[in-house]
Amino acid sequence: MNSTSDLKICLIGAGSSGLTAAKSLHEAGLAFDCFEKGSALGGNWRYGNDNGLSSAYRSLHINTNRHIMSYSDYEMPARYPMFPHHSHIIQYFEDYARHFGVDKLITYQTEVTDVAPVGDGTWRVCTRHRNGAENEQLYRAVIVANGHHWSPRYPEPAFAGTFSGETLHSHYYRTPDQVQGRNVVIVGIGNSAVDIACEAARQYSGRVTISTRSGAHILPNWIWGMPFDSLASPLVSRLPLAVQRAVLGATLWLAHGNQEKYGVPRPRRPLLMEHPTLSQDLLNLAGRGLIQFRPNIRELQSDKILFEDGHAEPADLLIYATGYQVSFPFFKKGFLHVEARNNLELYRRVVHPEHPGLYFLAFIQPLGAIMPLAEIQGKWLAGLLSGQCRLPDAPTMRASIAEDKAALTRRYSQSARHTMQVDFHPYKELIEREMRQQAERQPV
Repeated sequence: MNSTSDLKICLIGAGSSGLTAAKSLHEAGLAFDCFEKGSALGGNWRYGNDNGLSSAYRSLHINTNRHIMSYSDYEMPARYPMFPHHSHIIQYFEDYARHFGVDKLITYQTEVTDVAPVGDGTWRVCTRHRNGAENEQLYRAVIVANGHHWSPRYPEPAFAGTFSGETLHSHYYRTPDQVQGRNVVIVGIGNSAVDIACEAARQYSGRVTISTRSGAHILPNWIWGMPFDSLASPLVSRLPLAVQRAVLGATLWLAHGNQEKYGVPRPRRPLLMEHPTLSQDLLNLAGRGLIQFRPNIRELQSDKILFEDGHAEPADLLIYATGYQVSFPFFKKGFLHVEARNNLELYRRVVHPEHPGLYFLAFIQPLGAIMPLAEIQGKWLAGLLSGQCRLPDAPTMRASIAEDKAALTRRYSQSARHTMQVDFHPYKELIEREMRQQAERQPV
């Protein structure tokens, strides 16, 4: 039998995160198998993905500009719009994979059905091909990159009463005909909720109402002819949080003034203490009366919805844009306990201290683009798995996790939405510093 070091690495998923991890592993000369349930790469960004997991809708565009979202060594083409459509993103992924020779290293139409530690430092991975063929193989490490925007989360506890109309999670929204001519109530005020509300409002038929418990700060995509997110920088990220908040608040005031003047409620929490929502259109459509806002739902009343302010709104379509839960269907029940509050406790958001050889890629929610952060995580993993980098001991990792969790709790609300929150530049610099320090720990 081969020694542990002779075994391959298992990479689960060929979305935006799995692709860049595969590139890093390939460039480091590490043998691996990458399994993708669908017939093609791209994960959540592939509209109509036959893996059945994509949340992409037909009109979806990225809400971070193409420069910020690009991988470091492969820019999105200049011919792309600043905020590309999902079809552009898929083309970019396919070009990236071909350019770096990753496209031929993916095993498609293959679902990972079970992952379990053997007890000797190896991992048993079971797979099933779409044709029914099953396989079992040992690996020295497992990298989980199956994403965290595919398993819908609903309000808990459920709203009182019953609703006679259609109920839909935003995960299943695809085209405007699903909302056309309907009185729509959307629960949530994140990016997907606002995109769907704006699309429904443009149909000029029926009423569109957003129900939100805490509100959100609305950031534009553009300001002064520049992408709004291009104003962020490593220098700004090093400023005290209060100063960052003041600068961002002043910039938003210059961009659109007081959002309450448009009919959009003021958020309960200050800037940078809750994830903002990006939209160039919401304030304009709300100001024209095409999108209404109400507080949380008190009760479902058949063909009406009663809100906590006592107002009852007629509705025939209720859309839950209430986010997603982290889910790993290939782990046995009880192996990890994350589903209740997305409570995935990892060292540097990647390494599980209790399960050597188990790593997680892109289980973060950044203020900024996720792809460059997944890229730097992938490079770090390649360093760890090739022996160029080394982890601290388990107690040190657990202490670091506790410190990160305490800092997160102080800043953000106690909700599943914010358990994976990171700031783009500080987190990127943290992983880069981790790579340098760990490399320095290696014996000469």
